Amino acid sequence: MPAIEVGRICVKQFGREAGKKCVIVDVVDKSFVLVTGPKKVTGVRRRRVNINHLAPTADSIPITRGAPDEEVIKMLEATGKLSSMTDAK
Repeated sequence: MPAIEVGRICVKQFGREAGKKCVIVDVVDKSFVLVTGPKKVTGVRRRRVNINHLAPTADSIPITRGAPDEEVIKMLEATGKLSSMTDAK
């Protein structure tokens, strides 16, 4: 199981959004990824994050690279993971 991949659900470990779940939307380079909550769901806005500040979970959703927040929300609903996204803390 590759831990850092597009669609992987992670928990932020540091910062003001620590303890909240997010979804990897894009892999920027070997140290950074682009994540989103989406903000409407978990409060995590789309931002670049160091991979050392994330704890990957076993869950993932099938999204395309750079997917907009609306597509992420639709896939979370389709896979039944939308309700578990707010249970992080």
